[in-house]
Amino acid sequence: MQEGERAIFYNLKRSARAKQLRISVHAGGAVVVTAPVRMRESSVHRYIRTKFYWIYTKSSTAPAKNNENLLSTSRVHFLQHKKEALHLVQKKIIACNTFYGFSYNTVRIKQHTTKWGSCSAKRNLNFNYKIIFLPESLQEYIIVHELCHLQEMNHSKDFWTLVAQTVPDYKKRKKQFLSL
Repeated sequence: MQEGERAIFYNLKRSARAKQLRISVHAGGAVVVTAPVRMRESSVHRYIRTKFYWIYTKSSTAPAKNNENLLSTSRVHFLQHKKEALHLVQKKIIACNTFYGFSYNTVRIKQHTTKWGSCSAKRNLNFNYKIIFLPESLQEYIIVHELCHLQEMNHSKDFWTLVAQTVPDYKKRKKQFLSL
């Protein structure tokens, strides 16, 4: 989300248990917005706009992390790193998919503002270019997560069992990922 020269990169989580929106700011200024499952994305964006300056202030004063690349929102930054991200993701998909053997169509690198990855009903895999700035264990977690959506298009117990087959410590990695 951008307002003038200032921008906020945030991770949107949906929760069946959430009754209202919750915004949290983590070390390094990473912002996580937790929303009820049925809340419209337009409502989420509208709420974030009303809290823009509070979020910006909190994320600007959060203890610094070493990786400022995660906070960049510029198109130039995206274009500089897109090819590198595609190469890394394709290499890791091949390695991770050796176990599963799932078929997929296109792999794309995007400049998402709220997602690290997605899997479409057409079996296309999309990844945020900033994946290249994450630790290798989190890169693997995101890629395996999206690969498993090729078989289970939800976050059911069966989905997490599938993830655990190649990432047995996925709960630990998920916790690390959410604290970015």
